[in-house]
Amino acid sequence: MIWYPYAQMKTLEPPIKIRSARGVHLYTEDGLDLIDSISSWWCVIHGYNHPEINQAITEQLGKFAHVMLGGLTHEPVQKLSEKLAAWLPGDLDYCFFSDSGSVAVEVALKMAQQFNFNRGSDRNVILALEHAYHGDTFKAMEVGDDEDYHFAFGNANEKKRGVVHIPTEISALEDAFERYGRQLSCFIVEPLLQGAGGMRMYHVSFLERARTLCDENDVLLIFDEVATGFGRTGNRFVADLVLPDILVLGKALTGGYIGHAVTVANQRVWDGFWSDDPTHALMHGPTFMGNALACAAALKSIELFERGNYLEKIRRIEEITKREMSGFTSLEIKEVRIMGGCVCVEVHDSQTLQGFRRFAMERGVLSRPFLKYMYAMVPYIIEERELVQVLETMKAWFCR
Repeated sequence: MIWYPYAQMKTLEPPIKIRSARGVHLYTEDGLDLIDSISSWWCVIHGYNHPEINQAITEQLGKFAHVMLGGLTHEPVQKLSEKLAAWLPGDLDYCFFSDSGSVAVEVALKMAQQFNFNRGSDRNVILALEHAYHGDTFKAMEVGDDEDYHFAFGNANEKKRGVVHIPTEISALEDAFERYGRQLSCFIVEPLLQGAGGMRMYHVSFLERARTLCDENDVLLIFDEVATGFGRTGNRFVADLVLPDILVLGKALTGGYIGHAVTVANQRVWDGFWSDDPTHALMHGPTFMGNALACAAALKSIELFERGNYLEKIRRIEEITKREMSGFTSLEIKEVRIMGGCVCVEVHDSQTLQGFRRFAMERGVLSRPFLKYMYAMVPYIIEERELVQVLETMKAWFCR
């Protein structure tokens, strides 16, 4: 028996069985052709069954699939580290690989905590955002702030020990630093776009002020760009706009082919662990970190992103989405939000979206609304007619 995610197994509808996939299309065992409007949880940016990524993985498989990084290394992980160091902004040069975004967040928080320990500081408070979602492992849940996911692991009405959550308001940010600044080890954010917490969007000025306050108070700034990285906000990375000390990437890192993630630190953080003292080492080591097949996929995915001028593709997706959604409203809708390759229709009552998943399938679209949020995060290779089909399906639900 498969235990499926985010589902009550007793009442779960039978999952849709996929027999093949190509481009933005999923083909089901019972003959349906579905446009994947959510990119398999936002990671399949090049679409499915991409021949060049297939070839890159196949070629690496002919050599070996995996060796541990404990005392060993290999060309794909070296090349990926070098590529990321050259490609990412500023001095984000030091790559610690893991096998999922949640674990990569754990690594980032662990880095921040031990960075302060190594220098003899007792800072032990983490600043995070309200409605944050950083994954489902325990420290990631602790800095998260969404009882819909983590209600079983603490009283949502109680303040979490050692974590302060604030809204994305500059006044709240300044107040938090005034009160806790010299106690903070780090400030972790999903920059510009909060995904699973409700596709909430906010202005870059908040991050700019956060960078200044972190500098003034000697606090590490962490960007969790697992969902926002590789163009989803319309920026290559939000880190290109405001530079963090630690950057977390996952999901689209491999083009959605293989689970892999990376926590990238700047020179200052790296120097905080560089020591003759063995207790200053980062004692962490996922078995599949730096997996050779994943690194091969990531290298090809980055090449495709660069060569295909993907930022222009994303700008076009945003342009079409704004055109198609312009003026669209309903009494059931609270707000329509658009940023880069993301569109969200938030409704007042979650019951409004009951039945939409089946409705969309009948119109050739795979969608997965959650809570009060109907959204699309399409693969970047989507054609205009396919994108319009997705958006027309979303609008049709409110006109039925």
